[in-house]
Amino acid sequence: MDKQKFQEELKKSMLAKEELRTSVLRLLLSAINYYEIQKGGAGYEATPEDVLQAIQSQVKQRRDSIEEYKKAGRQELADKEQKELEILQSFLPEQMSESDIQKVVDEIIAEVKPTGMQDMGKIMGALGPKLKGKADMNLVSNLVRQRLPS
Repeated sequence: MDKQKFQEELKKSMLAKEELRTSVLRLLLSAINYYEIQKGGAGYEATPEDVLQAIQSQVKQRRDSIEEYKKAGRQELADKEQKELEILQSFLPEQMSESDIQKVVDEIIAEVKPTGMQDMGKIMGALGPKLKGKADMNLVSNLVRQRLPS
């Protein structure tokens, strides 16, 4: 998905008077614009990979916020963030199931043959290209930790 597609989505949501979706899309477009500026300045056009990274960043922010709001006993704010998270996730590629992720993790661990936690970086580096955009990397990290010898 490219930036132009999100601009069209924003127009549709504004016409349909979907306030929450409009707000999320504005924030997402702002994040994509910021990413373009960081990457190459005014003439840089975000690639689909850049857009995916911006979406994933926004998803991570929402997950972190939900966790913090729940800890603080602010369920109404956690619920709002959850709705925003669902909208953002609708723009991500279909996510892999935990069992599918586990299979990929097991394959990479078999290839790398780690001796302990010090090999976590090698494993995550090998998993990144295979799972990027298809899996929650926090979940992947936890699954790798469980599999590594102490």
